[in-house]
Amino acid sequence: MLTPLTGAMTPLWKLTPTAPLGSPFEPEAHHDAVIVGAGLTGLSTAVMLAREGLDVAVIDSGDIAELASGGNTGKVSLLQGQQLARIRRHHPASLVRAYVDANRAGMQWLTDFADSSGVSYRRRTDHSYATSVEGLDAVKSTYDAAREAGLPARMLAAGDLSTAPFPASGAVALDDQVTIDPVQVARALAEALLEAGGTLHTGIRVTGAHALPHARVETAAGPMFAEHIVLATGTPVIDRGLYFAKVRGMRSYCVSFRVPGALPEGTFISVDGTTRSIRPVSDADGPDAATQLVVGGNGHPVGRSEGETAAIEDIVEWTRGHFPGAEETHRWSAQDYESHNLIPFVGAMPRGLGRIRFATGYAKWGLSNAPAAALRLTAEILGIPRGDRPDWMTTIGTRLTVPADIARGATEGAKVAAELVSGWKDAESKSVPVARPAEGSGVVANRDLRPVGVSTTGGVTRGVSAVCTHMGGVLDWNDAECTWDCPLHASRFAPDGTRIEGPALRDLRAVPRTARPAEH
Repeated sequence: MLTPLTGAMTPLWKLTPTAPLGSPFEPEAHHDAVIVGAGLTGLSTAVMLAREGLDVAVIDSGDIAELASGGNTGKVSLLQGQQLARIRRHHPASLVRAYVDANRAGMQWLTDFADSSGVSYRRRTDHSYATSVEGLDAVKSTYDAAREAGLPARMLAAGDLSTAPFPASGAVALDDQVTIDPVQVARALAEALLEAGGTLHTGIRVTGAHALPHARVETAAGPMFAEHIVLATGTPVIDRGLYFAKVRGMRSYCVSFRVPGALPEGTFISVDGTTRSIRPVSDADGPDAATQLVVGGNGHPVGRSEGETAAIEDIVEWTRGHFPGAEETHRWSAQDYESHNLIPFVGAMPRGLGRIRFATGYAKWGLSNAPAAALRLTAEILGIPRGDRPDWMTTIGTRLTVPADIARGATEGAKVAAELVSGWKDAESKSVPVARPAEGSGVVANRDLRPVGVSTTGGVTRGVSAVCTHMGGVLDWNDAECTWDCPLHASRFAPDGTRIEGPALRDLRAVPRTARPAEH
């Protein structure tokens, strides 16, 4: 949640104030289904179920499309950079085809909904491109995986990309992909939910979910009861199944620009070197009068960056170098999760008795994966026989864990363990009181062998426990968004300790003032 405490980074899609759509919360209300999360997964699932006649309620601690759903680039693509090639390296071709079919179904549902709801979008050619000759092998593997999965992808040589204002040695191209305003879609989904008789509660934090004795969601304002619960948050807010350890939280950045002259017609994402994701915006697929260019990239695991502001400035410098006269208008960031086996986790939560379901692990391609997950969740909740479901649901639902998945999980687990140890060790090297941090800065210090986070935002210096309330990781200061980020499992907190997102459920504890006047 971006508030005065967490900085002024605002997505291009959130410039126009919108009227609230939520209704007052009613503790102990009973519904057929309660959906936790008012992003694209939760709202798509809710609309599908409500249109089938179920009594559905959506609840979110923030607003509609508060986090990842409102902070992406608005690209819907089946090509997805290197994702298909990455999956194919470790899984059979049948699973890659099922993944593509799932995303195709998600894209089709999304565009059908947009057509029926008056949400405009554009069809564009998407490109996965190499910035150098060394990257052409990655282009070729992407092409091979896409063709094997049944996509009509085309190979382009450097000469075919001569009009691109940035280095491009070759690319895979896929026509008829989509660019859209993700917040406009999310709000249309919320309106469709209400029209179908559903309920929306915003500003209510969920603190737990239980299958027994009755399926219920616990909130800070009281419980809600349901036959079915869907956890449509970035990562599940309960630890059953230990999915927080099976995904990796990634933070990435976007900057929008006004650019003199013509914009690229297509969308682009690099497959080698530092990631550059390029997406033109027009009034047909973005906010009114918003003819701009969105450039994203520089992703990293949450809480493990040498400097978030530096990552954004690198995007700005690159864009101005390749699009002379580019004028920055907005900058923002978003967080998504990548599963260790590279396929989203969707379905029943372990030990949830078939009453609790979830979805996570879209690896930054949520605009098609989210409605695909919603289609699968809806089929399960409605009890549609497996034989009557699309083949892709069965194939993805019965995939096996392979050695590469285990290796990736072990590698990430080792990194998490190393971050846990180094965080505590580093905190011991500096004791409180510390000098009052400069505006927008934060520092971790040691008070009686416990890490303390001290930051200054909005002219106010605050002290909080710098220990994540999820699993005890020592937090890192995010200098771009003025947040405390956990390098273990990607929980994030505002300067005053308020939880923003991630598997942590509790706020950070405030501690007494721990800063002395700034040193000059």
